[in-house]
Amino acid sequence: MIKVTGLRKQYGDFVAVHDLSFTVGAGQVLGLVGPNGAGKTTTLRSIAGIIPPTSGQVTLAGHDLLADPLSAKRSLAFFPDEPRLFDYLTVRQHLAFVARIYGVEKHESLSQPLLEEFEIADKADQLPSELSRGMKQKLAIACGLLHAPQVLFFDEPLTGLDPLGIRRMKNSILQRARAGAAIVLSSHLMGLLEEVCSHVLILKKGTKIADGTLADVSAQFSNGEANVSLEEIFIRATGGSEH
Repeated sequence: MIKVTGLRKQYGDFVAVHDLSFTVGAGQVLGLVGPNGAGKTTTLRSIAGIIPPTSGQVTLAGHDLLADPLSAKRSLAFFPDEPRLFDYLTVRQHLAFVARIYGVEKHESLSQPLLEEFEIADKADQLPSELSRGMKQKLAIACGLLHAPQVLFFDEPLTGLDPLGIRRMKNSILQRARAGAAIVLSSHLMGLLEEVCSHVLILKKGTKIADGTLADVSAQFSNGEANVSLEEIFIRATGGSEH
C-alpha cells in the first residue's frame, strides 16, 4: 500500500507539489496525469525517495520513507522514462548485480523468466550499447522486478516500445497488480491509463484536481454524459491544458 499525506516539494519560492495526499491500495493501479509541468515526475521522485520532500509523510508497504528509508526503498521499484544502465555490464550481469544489491538468492531461477517475459533472453550476453531503446527499457524493468517489489512507480513506461512490447508491458503491469502490488503509473497516453488503471489522480500546477476511481472521476466531470473518455475528462479537469 502507498499512503501519501501532505506532500510538499518546494524549490526556493516555487512550489512544485502542494500539500498532496492520496492512497493506493494493494492491487490498485493509479494513473497520475496532468499537463506538462504539473508536478508528476517531482511527485514520483519524492515518494520514491530520490529527492527529499520539503514536508509531508510517505508510507510504502507499511514503511515510513523518512523514518525508515532503507526498508521503504527495498519494497519499491522506480522506473524512470529514461533507462539508466551500466555501459560495461551485459544484460545477464545487470540482473546478477541487482540481485546482489537486494540479496536475492538463486536469482538465476527468477532472472530467466523475466528475460523471457520481456523478450530479451536472446540478448542476455549483450551490452546496453548493442540494445535498442525499447530493449534497454525492458532490461531496466526486468531489473526492477527481480526483487518482487510490493510498490511500483512507472514514469512513461512505454517509451521506445513497439506495439507488441506495449501489449506485453500492459499485461505485465496488470499481472503485478493482480499479485497484490500497489502501482502508480504516470503517462501522457490516456488510452493506456484507461486500459490498466483502476484509479486516477489529476494534477495541475502541483495541486490535486481530482482523485478516485475512474468511474468516480468520470462522474465528476462528465456533466451527466455517458462514455466520456479519460482524455476528455482530463481536458475538462485541467481547462484544456496540454499534456
